[in-house]
Amino acid sequence: MKSPPPSTSIRKTSYSSYLLILSFIFFIAIIYGEDFACILRQQPPQEHFDHQQQEKDEVVVEVAAERGCNLFSGEWVYDEETRPQYVEEECPYIQPQLTCQAHGRPDKGYQHWRWKPHGCSLPSFNATFMLEMLRGKRMMFVGDSLNRGQFVSMVCLLHRVIPESSKSFETMDSLTVFRAKNYNASIEFYWAPFLVESNSDNAIVHRIPDRIVRAGSINKHAKHWKGVDVLVFNTYLWWMTGQKMKILRGSFQDEMKQNITLMETEDAYKLALRRVVRWVEKNTDPHKTRVFFTSMSPTHERSDGWGGEKDGNCYKETSPIKDPNYWGVSSNKKIMEVIKKVFQKSKVEISLLNITQLSEYRKDAHTSIYKKQWNPLTPEQLANPKSYADCVHWCLPGLQDTWNELLYTQLFFPGLREWK
Repeated sequence: MKSPPPSTSIRKTSYSSYLLILSFIFFIAIIYGEDFACILRQQPPQEHFDHQQQEKDEVVVEVAAERGCNLFSGEWVYDEETRPQYVEEECPYIQPQLTCQAHGRPDKGYQHWRWKPHGCSLPSFNATFMLEMLRGKRMMFVGDSLNRGQFVSMVCLLHRVIPESSKSFETMDSLTVFRAKNYNASIEFYWAPFLVESNSDNAIVHRIPDRIVRAGSINKHAKHWKGVDVLVFNTYLWWMTGQKMKILRGSFQDEMKQNITLMETEDAYKLALRRVVRWVEKNTDPHKTRVFFTSMSPTHERSDGWGGEKDGNCYKETSPIKDPNYWGVSSNKKIMEVIKKVFQKSKVEISLLNITQLSEYRKDAHTSIYKKQWNPLTPEQLANPKSYADCVHWCLPGLQDTWNELLYTQLFFPGLREWK
């Protein structure tokens, strides 16, 4: 009887080897399977960096840029699939003034609205990609509590892909710093509600009713901004006293030499913004530093403006304003004109993050009564909740996550970063 061809013998030997290897793997999996599962469960959460999705986003942006897409003109689309991008209770950095669910808000619809510009879509926010792009860099938000809300939103969007042992969060006077240690990157917030020096510079104790600014003095704060790679400024709310602004010619320390003059709000605001522009021109390298200015964040104090109750406000509002022509308070236009004129004259690029109009539609997104109340509520307030509703600040997660999506787009997709 002839022996089988050599190739046949080799094939049978190979099959036998494969069977032995598969049996061994199956045996190991049975014995140690639970151990492997425990190890996998203990791995820190990491977001997969989808290179294909990133390439698709870049193509979308290129096409949109050719068509002249304006990021800030569009509509709100209800989205149950991709919104919210994080869960309130899973982000420990949100202040109790912004945790609406923890303070009894009964609805969650405000968390599910996605901004859709006309003629294009925003690139997908990829936390891992952003951290890679910020590796070895500092990003700082400078301004008031609204800018602090945007800072916290950014931290919440990023922190979930960083192992617990590789991140830290600390506050030192006016400066709060979130560090992503494995990226040698930091996201920071610096409290300066007027940007220039004022009597409200203490991060804890503010002189709210009697606001005074030194419109030409910025170095007290700006010395903390030097060397930052991405600067995001804002200032608006604290200027809106309804009265002329008090401008100090002199020092806050020397009461004998204080010389206070009154100035129209728009003029004082313009003076302060010009001082910021001069500092940016002198102290930043446009090849290394990106500078942004977040436009005014609207309030919703009077519901009759959008067809609601005569004496109402944002209290109990659960859906956005649908009228695309709704603008809000008439003084907003004057302030927006000041912003536009000042920054257009800058010798270095300052990108406007124009969140005003798209935020005007979001009467539903404010913290309203669902926040920590620092002072005990009176019986009269408890009987009339809208009397103490906060129609200035925003719940997180929510609207301010969209502000950061727009910032992300302007940072990393230059074809769509220009404002119109």
